[in-house]
Amino acid sequence: MGGLSMDDEILTIQEIAAFLKIKEKTAYDLAAKGRLPGFKVGGAWRFRRSRLNQWIDEQTVLAVGSEGEDE
Repeated sequence: MGGLSMDDEILTIQEIAAFLKIKEKTAYDLAAKGRLPGFKVGGAWRFRRSRLNQWIDEQTVLAVGSEGEDE
């Protein structure tokens, strides 16, 4: 029986907050609003590392794409 790869690793809200360098409450609020890609297991938030990395890439593209809009 093989273990999860690093990309398939499941993270907790505390680990996500540390990873993103934000407060746990902020991570929880973002997840509850559907702005972070997570799911609940028994009422506790969990996040797949691969999906979070994809989300970070998407946010980076959105931020870069909106930089020239005010000019």
